[in-house]
Amino acid sequence: MNREIVNRLGKISSLILFVLGIALGAVALSAELLGLDITPGFGMVQMLQLLIGLTCLTLAGYLRIHSLRSQNAPRSLQADIGVRLGATGLVFAYTTGWADLIGIGTHVNPSFDRPYVGPLQLGGLLLGVLMITAGLILYYTSRGSRASSSLGGLIPGNAHNS
Repeated sequence: MNREIVNRLGKISSLILFVLGIALGAVALSAELLGLDITPGFGMVQMLQLLIGLTCLTLAGYLRIHSLRSQNAPRSLQADIGVRLGATGLVFAYTTGWADLIGIGTHVNPSFDRPYVGPLQLGGLLLGVLMITAGLILYYTSRGSRASSSLGGLIPGNAHNS
């Protein structure tokens, strides 16, 4: 019974985080259309909102996948790598999203009035999202309650080890 309550809370919290992440991301990306933009262009508050939305979506994904796994499933190296890759993707997204503000971006000169989200930052954000996605896929396909990973078929000689 206790496991059912924990599993249900995990599903509810992942759903709440998912909806919150979608809402924050949508408002951040459409602030100009909604008349909520304080400054011209994509500003610091919008970037923070987008990154918090991405964090909520990432946490929702990992919580949901974790709730699908068996309680007594052994930890696997693939699952650990998936979690760490997702966390690295988040750090990468935050670093590239705030690059100008922390002084490592391309628009840090005093001649620029405000931070500018350029193609390098967008590429970095995309790379961070791809790393998070790869981490989620690795975590999902790790063995869970199976004897081996579902990616075992990629290794020559391991046709079906499930």
